Amino acid sequence: MDNKQIIALIKREVVPAIGCTEPAAVALCTAYATEALGLRPERIDVSLSANMLKNAMGVGIPGTGMTGLPIAVALGALIGKSANGLEVLKDVCPQAVEEAKAWLESNPVHIGLTADSDEVLYIDVTCTAGEKRARAVIARDHTRLVYLEGPDGPEVDRRAGLGQQQEEAAEGDLTLRRVFEFATTAPLEDIEFINESRRLNEAAAEAALKGNYGHELGKTLSRPLGKGIMGDSIFSHIISATSSACDARMAGAMIPVMSNSGSGNQGIAATLPVVVFARENHNTEEELTRALVLSHLTAIYIKQSLGKLSCLCGCVVASTGSSCGMTYLMGGGYDQVAASVKNMIANLAGMVCDGAKPSCALKVSSGVSTAVLSAMLAVQNHSVSSVEGLIEDDVDRCIHNLTRLGSVGMQETDKMVLDIMTHKKNSANE
Repeated sequence: MDNKQIIALIKREVVPAIGCTEPAAVALCTAYATEALGLRPERIDVSLSANMLKNAMGVGIPGTGMTGLPIAVALGALIGKSANGLEVLKDVCPQAVEEAKAWLESNPVHIGLTADSDEVLYIDVTCTAGEKRARAVIARDHTRLVYLEGPDGPEVDRRAGLGQQQEEAAEGDLTLRRVFEFATTAPLEDIEFINESRRLNEAAAEAALKGNYGHELGKTLSRPLGKGIMGDSIFSHIISATSSACDARMAGAMIPVMSNSGSGNQGIAATLPVVVFARENHNTEEELTRALVLSHLTAIYIKQSLGKLSCLCGCVVASTGSSCGMTYLMGGGYDQVAASVKNMIANLAGMVCDGAKPSCALKVSSGVSTAVLSAMLAVQNHSVSSVEGLIEDDVDRCIHNLTRLGSVGMQETDKMVLDIMTHKKNSANE
């Protein structure tokens, strides 16, 4: 891939989002269907792939104080604008929430698993009002509209190829060496746009400390108790800032973050450890910019073969990116960056995604903790060797071992996780 293609790839995958991207994508699909219908729906039917349902069940919806898909669907229909992409719910206000609650009391929203597609990321929304009907389908990417049908017939149909296994990126399109080369040599003016991720995600971390969000992991680490146990160090500051932003996002705060590969938490984990380390290590602005590109592009590269959604927790991918970024900021070259990737895979391979939820902050903190440790070992030329587990001498083969485990090997685990989540016996489900 040449520089222009890589820049286009980063700009496509690193975009702002409000709230968890799975319910946001469902709200976006609902907005498309409602706009095609041309009037307020009286009934909405939503069919989702298992991974979409899993990631949308337990997360807070921005500006509502509520959890789950029904309120996201209602708001997508009533105030959502498809032109806003993953910021489709940016216009949510107390009046809109009350209106959506009232609408839900008298209008049915049916949500279930799809039987029409094998796509891992699949959203199918049908809006009905009287005799009029409209349908929208998003698949493979959180914003990729593949079908739109209004009352007068189809308006968009890009469904060709859905249901067929996606081919992995051609070998040689991206490698870790190409990622490192681009991040460290591209003209600075061509990559400075990545600093918007720093601005948005730092603001999210700071805003989180002004409220009480989720399990308050980030806030706990910044209090005397947290400092007494973890210390007042670069390490604790990295974990606190990253988990704070995740706390707020998963609890449904109206705070935009910069996502990576369709996930806000991945964007947070790829950004904030690098930003905090660079600030406290007194790296230059150019070094920080290049480290952020290295972090985000590494995460994108790994996700290319893993897929947008999988049973492998996304924090493993994003934290691997941030470990690369921090290794570079510590003075490491390509060999040390490759070593940090191997150290990450040796430690975190197999971390299960059990849906988007407030406790994702705990998994993100585990990922970025390991990222720091992996970088520290790597710059001292300590790397997990090829006789150990998933690790091979070729770092790109290590990455594909990880993504093969996550996309193929953990399929049955994914089914078991969803089965457990949908059959729990607790007060929330009774």
